[in-house]
Amino acid sequence: QVQLVESGGGSVEAGGSLQLSCAASGYDFVAYQSSYCMAWFRQAPGKEREGVATISAGIGKTYYADSVKGRFTISRDRTKKMLYLQMSSLKPEDTAMYYCAADRSAFGCQQATALNGNSVAYWGQGTQVSVSS
Repeated sequence: QVQLVESGGGSVEAGGSLQLSCAASGYDFVAYQSSYCMAWFRQAPGKEREGVATISAGIGKTYYADSVKGRFTISRDRTKKMLYLQMSSLKPEDTAMYYCAADRSAFGCQQATALNGNSVAYWGQGTQVSVSS
């Protein structure tokens, strides 16, 4: 099993910054960490879940939604088993619940790379980000 716990959400004004963190644990994650891809998704009230950013297994190639390119940065610290999302130049439309996700299956990671969360195996509970204008 894999457990993911997000933190770092909050309320900021437009133009501000936040860093989200996701702590990963569990035997399978610790044993096979290098094989896990990880991602951030978000869901605003009344809207469908949206892929924000993914970092691949292995070399850690990154992928971003067009809506956040140049403003958000995904990174991971393998020694700490942490995933991060640095968000800057925040906009009111970034307001959402942000979820950390992880998988080590080829299909799950393929889907995550495409910023599609439908088949990603493991999810956190989410952390709320609210951006006021």
